[in-house]
Amino acid sequence: MPVLTRLIPSPVVVDIRRGALDDLATVLADQRISVNGNLAIAVSGGSGQKLREQFAPVLPGAEWYAVDGGTIDAAVKLADQIRGKRYDAVVALGGGKIIDVTKYAAARVGLPMVAVATNLSHDGICSPISTLDNDNGRGSYGVPTPLAILIDLDVIREAPARFVRSGIGDAISNLSAIADWELSHRETGEHVDGLAAAMARSAGEAVLRHPGTVGDDDFLVTLSEGLVMSGIAMSISGDSRPSSGACHEISHAFDLLFPQRAASHGEQCGLGAAFAMHLRGAAEQSALMAEVLRRHALPVTVEELGFTVEEFVRAVEFAPQTRPGRYTILEHLDLSTDQIRDAYADYAKTIRS
Repeated sequence: MPVLTRLIPSPVVVDIRRGALDDLATVLADQRISVNGNLAIAVSGGSGQKLREQFAPVLPGAEWYAVDGGTIDAAVKLADQIRGKRYDAVVALGGGKIIDVTKYAAARVGLPMVAVATNLSHDGICSPISTLDNDNGRGSYGVPTPLAILIDLDVIREAPARFVRSGIGDAISNLSAIADWELSHRETGEHVDGLAAAMARSAGEAVLRHPGTVGDDDFLVTLSEGLVMSGIAMSISGDSRPSSGACHEISHAFDLLFPQRAASHGEQCGLGAAFAMHLRGAAEQSALMAEVLRRHALPVTVEELGFTVEEFVRAVEFAPQTRPGRYTILEHLDLSTDQIRDAYADYAKTIRS
């Protein structure tokens, strides 16, 4: 009998540990990444200068590019700057915005991309998606998965703790997203990729059940691995379905309705996931999510997120419009304004008791 398999798009290098950046030059010298050392390295226009001063001496063949903001315009500008210069690869050295901009730019010019993450704010570290601000708010763009991932725990510790906490919310929200995917399968017949779902669920459960804190190396490794696995799950699925359901619809609604006041992506997704679990009647899991989010100093009520109840109701009501065609618990229940308000009051009462 023939053996049937499928190839999974994934990085050729995943290095998560303390001191990983000490071996950055060695990793980039891997012939699967760079044969001649001709590299374009993107960093932020501010804090990236320190990284440039640190690594320029060990990467003599590299050219450095400052990126200002996580916008589609910044990504197109970077692509135009590196086009036609015969680089072997493009390296993103920084946080989520730098990585998303660089993924898009690398895809635009047809070059492989390496992600060197300096914080753990969301699963874009390894996902086949770039989330970029545009004239209409914010858009998601399909891109190839990074060729290599480096996460240095020493560097992660230097970033504000809020960035790590954001990653926690994003990872945990996988569990709500998978529940929405399975709901859609039951109600609409949508296909669920079992491998992608298993990877995303495992990533979310590992972070949810881990007893550690953002100050523990073991927890940071688990979170880093979870975010990488979430990205690979999306590559397997071919879209963001394994990690994006009602939780992300609610987050996108906040971004679009209140662009100047929106909290971090992971903060919004974590609260959205706990609320979505409550909506589907999974009270025990919703309470556990809220408990873990609270333990990691993440918001579990709209007031803690910086919004009023009425603003949250408006966001939940608007949320399905952010992902037309995606079926989640929000589309399934199709709640009225008063029903959303009542559901949130019940959720808030439940997690406070």
